[in-house]
Amino acid sequence: MKIAVTFLLFIGLLACNTTDDNNPILPDVAVNTTVFLNNPTNNDLLFVGGTVEINGGIKGIVVYRGTNDTFFAYDLACPHLAVNECTKMTVDGLFMICTCDNSKFALALGGAPQSDTPYPAKQYRVVKNGNSLQITNF
Repeated sequence: MKIAVTFLLFIGLLACNTTDDNNPILPDVAVNTTVFLNNPTNNDLLFVGGTVEINGGIKGIVVYRGTNDTFFAYDLACPHLAVNECTKMTVDGLFMICTCDNSKFALALGGAPQSDTPYPAKQYRVVKNGNSLQITNF
């Protein structure tokens, strides 16, 4: 019985993937940036539902405050299209919208597609430390 449980745990660990979304379309770029919540340009992040766009990633990054203690960061590159001049998403309320084909991705649902696109928005790790957010892809 112990062998079977150990085997299942081992298989489960092998199934885990350290990449963020297994998207073969978008390139991997290094992301390591800090957002300071006490900076006036980031005041929208002081409230649940607030967003701020920052430089970084492929086409820029949007940071979204989901709850009092939860922040999300997504790349603004359309995840289902090869990168070109029209593939930067815009933020409209609780959605990111691809300017090429109007595909929507929900900020509050982990960047989940709201249409028939195969990939969610590329998400980055956010770690809150006091009044700062560290955004990385490692």
